[in-house]
Amino acid sequence: MKPLYRLNVIPSLPEQLTPLWDLAYNLWWSWNKQTTRTLEQIDPETWVASERVPLRFLASLKSEQLEALIADKQVSSGIEHILQQFTQYLSHPTWFGETHSKSRLQVAYFSAEFGLTESLRIYSGGLGVLAGDHLKAASDLGIPLTGVGLLYREGYFHQALNADGWQMEKNPENDFYQMPVQPVFTDSREHLSIEVPYVDGNVHTRIWQAQVGRVRLYLLDTNLDENSPADRDITARLYGGDEPMRIRQEILLGIGGLRALQAVGVEPTICHMNEGHSAFLALERIRRLMAEQGYSFATAREASVIGNVFTTHTPVAAGNDWFPADLVETHLSHFREALGLSREEFLGLGRIDPNDHHAAFCMTVLALKLSGGANGVSRLHGEVSRGMWQGLWPDFSEHEIPIGHITNGVHIHTWTAPEMSDLFERHLGDTWRFVDSDPDSWAPIRQIADRELWDTHQQQRQQLVDFSRVHLRQQMHSQGAPSAKIEQSLAGLDPQALTIGFARRFATYKRGNLLLRNIERLKALFADTDRPLQILFAGKAHPKDDAGKDLIRQIVHLAREEPFNGRIFFLQDYDMNLARYLVQGCDVWLNNPRRPLEASGTSGMKAAINGVLNVSVLDGWWDEACEGHAGWTIGRGEDYEDEHYQDEVESNALYDLLETEVIPLFYQRDSSGLPTDWIGRMKETIAQLAPVYNTHRMVREYSEKLYLPGQSRFEELTADPERVLQLTQWKSHVRSKWAQVQIGQVDFEFPGQLKVGMQVPLRAEVSLGELDPEDVRVELYTGRLNAQHEFTQTTVHPLELQQSNGEGVHYFSGTFICSESGSHGYTLRVVPSHRDLRDPLEMGLIRWAEN
Repeated sequence: MKPLYRLNVIPSLPEQLTPLWDLAYNLWWSWNKQTTRTLEQIDPETWVASERVPLRFLASLKSEQLEALIADKQVSSGIEHILQQFTQYLSHPTWFGETHSKSRLQVAYFSAEFGLTESLRIYSGGLGVLAGDHLKAASDLGIPLTGVGLLYREGYFHQALNADGWQMEKNPENDFYQMPVQPVFTDSREHLSIEVPYVDGNVHTRIWQAQVGRVRLYLLDTNLDENSPADRDITARLYGGDEPMRIRQEILLGIGGLRALQAVGVEPTICHMNEGHSAFLALERIRRLMAEQGYSFATAREASVIGNVFTTHTPVAAGNDWFPADLVETHLSHFREALGLSREEFLGLGRIDPNDHHAAFCMTVLALKLSGGANGVSRLHGEVSRGMWQGLWPDFSEHEIPIGHITNGVHIHTWTAPEMSDLFERHLGDTWRFVDSDPDSWAPIRQIADRELWDTHQQQRQQLVDFSRVHLRQQMHSQGAPSAKIEQSLAGLDPQALTIGFARRFATYKRGNLLLRNIERLKALFADTDRPLQILFAGKAHPKDDAGKDLIRQIVHLAREEPFNGRIFFLQDYDMNLARYLVQGCDVWLNNPRRPLEASGTSGMKAAINGVLNVSVLDGWWDEACEGHAGWTIGRGEDYEDEHYQDEVESNALYDLLETEVIPLFYQRDSSGLPTDWIGRMKETIAQLAPVYNTHRMVREYSEKLYLPGQSRFEELTADPERVLQLTQWKSHVRSKWAQVQIGQVDFEFPGQLKVGMQVPLRAEVSLGELDPEDVRVELYTGRLNAQHEFTQTTVHPLELQQSNGEGVHYFSGTFICSESGSHGYTLRVVPSHRDLRDPLEMGLIRWAEN
């Protein structure tokens, strides 16, 4: 039986408290510690029962409680204070407003998941949490950015471990009206919806919104009666379903997301694709320009690509979305026809080699081909990505592949413990709230009294232990464990013991069981009763990843054996709330992925800003952050072909570190009982890493390196249709004539012996056929040579045109400068050149001199 009408009933607040509704619907409260403290003080039990969500909390308060709040001067004063903070936040001058006030930048940030708060369950892990932190930092900095995502009916699964330790998945439905999201209304107060075209008909899609400080996040929902059951399920589960469902979700995110922005009146100049899930948006931008401006596909592509930014997050080829060609044709043939492309032309956009008609269609390849800027999420990941995708630019050197890097960060206000925030405020002043990336502004951390910092950290560890006891008691009870056994196990949790945390997605490459590899050495770590040790594990495996689930079961089984019972625990259902307790309360954060398969690894950053020391392999962010005395490194960044041998070597290195350095240092105390050397490392961790690995620095970097330059070029091209048309025609001409380009004789005036500082002139004959010298750039390519006579540390110097013979042959000259000693090589090459090329490599054309 279905209801005749649906009604959403909201609580009635006294007039004095109605501003709290605006606050409850703005996720600013999730990173403002004073707000959550004030609400908790009103009614601690109700606050916990409402899962610390202001919207639910206010709805749970009885009318007499609400009246009492008004009468209680202390409480009403606290509420007034947080409302003033909220107003001040929204009106305070921002970095972007002060430095780029004349910019017409409008960024649309697309992501399949957003981790903003645990009460909005539309995230699974690191990708979503990073997206949430990106929006929060954009709000803090005042960047004109709008988020676009999907509002999942079930979100990501809840994890429950059965008595055997095997992961089970539960998918309770979200109640959107109990979450900090609101419908987008039309002028007639109807819920705004759009129609997204699929090959089998239009899908009706409602638009919701979440407010993230100054930033708005639009979320799409297909769970409408007007849709078929299959279409309603498009937004049922994050990363749920089979390949057909996955591609339908990505059509909705990319194509539907851009159409949703148009419906709410947002016209982005930059579209940022956070991973390849939303890459179809690039095709929708092209389609719109074709429809609105009458452009051809090629011209619309030229006009729009510069306005797209793509961030890749995985260094594993299989981790990218690859769809069978027939599946893509089945679901997008109508869209392909609207673009005026043949089947193979369309599929070629998602293939490394467009001429390989048997290849699958890759969303990452599509995003790379249709973006004006692309980046990995750490320095090492940028290098790995250039190697992974070099096939798109097969004739170019790997280091020249146009994929840069912007290292991830974390939103410090979200992840810093309240007690640590108070400490920062006392010693860094109010300005710390703006998260200055100047290391000097964080230098006072080193002057904090050891006792003050240690007591703060001890308090956070105590809170972690208290939380873990409650969490594990419920967990073990649900598994059917006897009460006496539960209490015996939990009694081992020690708020004074050295606490190691390992929490992340349980994929095999992250090696969650590396510490378990040698049980005898592990037992020895727990044998010293004067130096107690405890290890807390958490994390979910993908529902289809049985190997990851087996890693979890191994840990659960080991934790039941002596001497590990009561000393090793696996906390189920890892989410943002559990993550906060862990990164704030552990002493050591362990990270041991198989290098170089960790793109970034932001959990270690969250731990670091709380003074937690990292023990990690040189992968992801730690490869560039490990300098100084901020933590420890497992190994020296070696690469291994034999994974079994790698595990053996690196597990022993980890045991050695713990035995000889980590545990002894933690328990090395002065006369007052303080681990002064350990505390010194805590101070260095915060002072060195907090100014760098935060999302304020990260989002500023995106703005200055990608958003603003891309926006400027996008406006130039879209404002001048003739200029775009000329660029399109020029590219077509150059491609059609490129086979005529040849490098002939190269005259190098070799003096017999080269010395540092010498300048050696050279002259090259270049045949351009029907191309003009202005169409190309002739370059001297030089660099050091390794033992295999391969180039390293290369530099490029343009040569100048000297003369032409009138028959397509031209002579270019330049100078080879001997700047340093050693083995060097040189060669020549020709690449296209045009004022509107964003990068000489973008056309994929190059001609090298032949021996």
